[in-house]
Parts: sequence; C-alpha cells; structure tokens
Amino acid sequence: MATAAERTATETPASEPGVWARRLGALGPGILMASAAIGGSHLISSTQAGARFGWQLAFVIVLANVLKYPFFRFGPQYTVESGRSLVEGYARKGRAYLWVFFVLATVSSVISTAGVGLLGAVILGFMLPDSWAPGVPALATAMMASAWLLLVAGHYRALDAVTKVIIVTLTLATITATFMAASAGSERVAGFVEPTPWTWATLPFLVALMGWMPAPIEISALNSLWIQAKQKLHPSRAADVLFDFNVGYATSAVLALFFLSLGALVQYGAGVEVAGAGGAYVDQLLQMYGTAIGEWAVPLMAVIAFACMYGTVITVIDGYARACAESLRLLRGEPEFSRGSLNLWLSGIVGVGLVIILAMSASLAAMLTFAMISAFLTAPVFAWLNFSLVRGEGSLSPGLRYLSYAGLVYLVGFAGLFLLNHVGLLG
Repeated sequence: MATAAERTATETPASEPGVWARRLGALGPGILMASAAIGGSHLISSTQAGARFGWQLAFVIVLANVLKYPFFRFGPQYTVESGRSLVEGYARKGRAYLWVFFVLATVSSVISTAGVGLLGAVILGFMLPDSWAPGVPALATAMMASAWLLLVAGHYRALDAVTKVIIVTLTLATITATFMAASAGSERVAGFVEPTPWTWATLPFLVALMGWMPAPIEISALNSLWIQAKQKLHPSRAADVLFDFNVGYATSAVLALFFLSLGALVQYGAGVEVAGAGGAYVDQLLQMYGTAIGEWAVPLMAVIAFACMYGTVITVIDGYARACAESLRLLRGEPEFSRGSLNLWLSGIVGVGLVIILAMSASLAAMLTFAMISAFLTAPVFAWLNFSLVRGEGSLSPGLRYLSYAGLVYLVGFAGLFLLNHVGLLG
C-alpha cells in the first residue's frame, strides 16, 4: 500500500493546473492596463496620425511602445519579485521619491480622468439620437457616476470582469472594421501630395501621440497595485503574471497600429480636412466610416469607440485612486490599506475630473492635447523612478538595462526638443 507521502507525490502534479490554465487564470491586471491605455492615444491620436500622414508614423508608434516597455514591465516584475507594489518601493527609497510620485500622480489623476471622460461623453452623444441626447455635460455626469458606482460597489472583482469583456469586444470589432476598410480600398483625390510629419511644426502632435502611447508611464504603478489585488484573490506564479502583462501590453500596441490603419485607409488622401477642434473629429471619423465602408459601420464604430473610452474611464479612476490612497497611507505611516480611503479618493477624482469636464466641455481637442503632452513631459520622472528601483532591488537583465537607457535618452531627448521648440529656440 502506498504511503501518504507517496500518494501526495503522485497526486499533486495531477491536481495542479496546466501551464495555460495558470496563465489564463492570471489574466487581469495586464488587461486592466491595456484598457487604461486604449483611449485617446488610440482612438484619436493614432487614427489622426493615419488620417494625416498615412503609415508614415507607424514607426513612431512602434518605437514608443518598444522604448517604454521596460518601465511598464518593471511594475509586475518588481511586485512579483518583492511582494511589494511600486508605490511601496518608492517609499523604501525615501520619502522624497514617494512625495514626487504622489504629487505628480494626484495631478495626473484628474487631468487624465477629465480627458478620457470628456472624450467618452462626446462619443456617447454621437451614439444617441438627437432627440435623446441631453448634451455633453449631462452625459459626462451620468457616465462618471456609473463608473463611480461600479467601482464603489464591486471594486476589483467587478473591474476585472468588465474590462475583460470590453477588451475582447474591442479587439474583435477593431480587427473586423480594419479588414472591411482594407477590402473596400482607399481612394486618393487627384493631385494629392503626401505631407511629411518630420517638421518642427508637427512636433507637438508627435509628442501628444507618444505621450499616451501606450499609456502614461505612471500606469505601471497602478498595474502593480492591481497585481497585488489580483494576488489576494487568485495567487499566480511570476511567469504567469509577466505573461498577463505581456498580453495586455502587446494588445495595446497592436491595436494602436490597427487604429492608425483605419485612419490611413479611410481618411488619408480623401480630400477632406482632418478636423482638430472640439468633437468634430469624432463626428467626422464615424461619418467617414459610413461613407467608405457602409452605413452599417457607423453604429459599429460608435460602439467600439465608446466601449474603448468607458473601459479607460473605469480603469483610470480605479488605478489612480489606489495609487494616491496607497501613497498617502505610506506617507502617514498607517499600517493597512483602507477601503474607506480608496472610496474617498475614487469620489475625489471623479468629482474634480467632472468639474474639469464641465468647464472644458467645448474644448475636447485642447483638453486631450494638454493631457497627452503633460504625460510625455512627466514620463522621464516616472521612468527613472521605476528603473532606479528595479536596478537597486530587483533583477535586471542586460537586455532590459540597455533598453532602459535607450528609453530614458528617448524620453528626455524628445521632452527637451519639445520644450526648446515651445519657447521658440528651435524652428
């Protein structure tokens, strides 16, 4: 008869889930990160990049995703290696590091929430019949209130479930729309001359495109907090956590290229000026899909766009609230993360973000551009925080180290070029 130890030895491997079962079970935080990323940078900036310059800026999108990759990866890597979030890591480096993160994250929380919330409300307005649409301020209020209720009532479990559905739907619908646009073919007006994006005048657009591509770098800290929440509900191995991150990151990067392709296939060279003010571009985008592909595509694209933005609104509010609440807890020296504190930050970010939306409801383009450029200018700070933390406490392969240095040069270099151009020293 087999002993108890022998039975355990033979039964344990059979009872353990397989590799793919473990990986699927680990999915969550990376998908949340993708949902936070797929917003204004994809729907507006990537599509406009294709509409204005064809496929010329595809390289810029790929470059931004590659050179920012280490700084996002450091979130899950540090958390699974140490058991701590990036925010806790900043605190271990010193209160000055944590204060820098806390201040910048607090400001970014309301700017980003307002930007994605305003865009989501504008898209929702185009989805509704004119007789039903109550206006952007009312739609924004309703959308932000529903996001707040979802997060306060369900917290991570609800967020995890909703965003998976949104990302799968968005991915399938975007791929379908792109292939339909490609099958319809693109037409250029007679005498069309391809514009070049490589001018000083285009630099602000390039910086805005890269600012939220794939997302603001502080999202890495938010991702590490989502991983902690996921680990409490469903503990996963380090390899499976990194698999989840890579799936989310790759999904965001590939979808950015699909959105660029949509703009290039439908609008580039069509003889219609690409709108850049207010919600005009959203209307133009949806209507031109109907012209090029068929009227049936307009509702499809409207649903894709709104699902994209609503998922972004939910994850941005939740992630920033967690990061700010955790930062304040550590600064105060409190022993445990409080749900009451999280709810307070959720309410504050939604409230201040909504005030900004109501004040800027007629200036969508300006609001988004400001949010994207702000994200890019603060990116070197967050990138250095993550790099210095993992370099000091974690394991850093030579490949990631060299890619990190290249990424820092890229972020600092473009930020410097933009600032010099902005004050009139270039161009």
